[in-house]
Amino acid sequence: MQAAIKEYRPKSTSRKDDFWKALGLPSRGAKLHEALSAGISYKVYTKLTEATGLESKELARYVGIPPATLKRRADTGYFRPAEGDRLYRFAEVYKSAADLFEGDKAKAKGWLLRPVRGLGGHRPVEMVATTAGAEAVLDLIGRLEHGVFA
Repeated sequence: MQAAIKEYRPKSTSRKDDFWKALGLPSRGAKLHEALSAGISYKVYTKLTEATGLESKELARYVGIPPATLKRRADTGYFRPAEGDRLYRFAEVYKSAADLFEGDKAKAKGWLLRPVRGLGGHRPVEMVATTAGAEAVLDLIGRLEHGVFA
């Protein structure tokens, strides 16, 4: 008699994905690419402001979306792919900062808003509008998580 081989299935969704599910975005991969290419919903933006505790206009400024454009996106209900990409980068940086501070949203927000020596005195929120800036912030967060001081 031969025992049946069971297929491995993870027992539960990781907490890592809870943030992305709450926003209404996939965290990675082809589905994220498709969502960004199609234009992410304005609802994702409002959920991101709620998650971060930032004012709507404040978040728009950090990701390089002018007030008039933000109003138009609220009216149409969707962001253009480049705008959605910047929102995703901000969400990724925010999520990494929150993880760095073990889920403490207030500490993560405070860190993002203050000048950081490891970023040349720039505030992390000032850097998320570009891919290079967001990568620098994520790199610093990774170094801090592993005890490598900048």
